[in-house]
Amino acid sequence: MPFSYNTSAELFPAAIRKKKRTGFAYRRFDSAAEAVRFAMEDLPADLLNGAYLQVDEARFDQNGIRGLYESPDFPLERRSVKSDDETTADAA
Repeated sequence: MPFSYNTSAELFPAAIRKKKRTGFAYRRFDSAAEAVRFAMEDLPADLLNGAYLQVDEARFDQNGIRGLYESPDFPLERRSVKSDDETTADAA
């Protein structure tokens, strides 16, 4: 059965990050596509590590989320994500 990007989804932080200084808290999204894009484009990599996405009964770790994002079936436009080198150059 193919994955449905239109299904609502929940994004959970890593268990170790559930303390006050989490950086992000549990979030619910109207669509899995929005959740995947948020995880890949807006979360720093260290916050994504250990986080998981739940869609219906399926859970996706960092690698699973990346696979959904990189899939040719991903329905949303991908924003370009700057590398650390580009960010440093822009700040100078």
